[in-house]
Amino acid sequence: MINSIGKSAGDIYQTLNKSGGMTISKLKTKLGADPFTFNAAIGWLARENKVEIQKVRNSVKVNLKN
Repeated sequence: MINSIGKSAGDIYQTLNKSGGMTISKLKTKLGADPFTFNAAIGWLARENKVEIQKVRNSVKVNLKN
């Protein structure tokens, strides 16, 4: 399980690095990720202070931290 979360975190990081910030919903769709693994990976990246998560109106946006 930890390996799949780590891989998902890497995929999320690479996608945000290449495409820039986007909503959680769009990112999850783009990656075709399993919801549990995706959410755990976002949490992992947030805990490592790699991403910034913001509520924007009715959605949640995620960006890489500078």
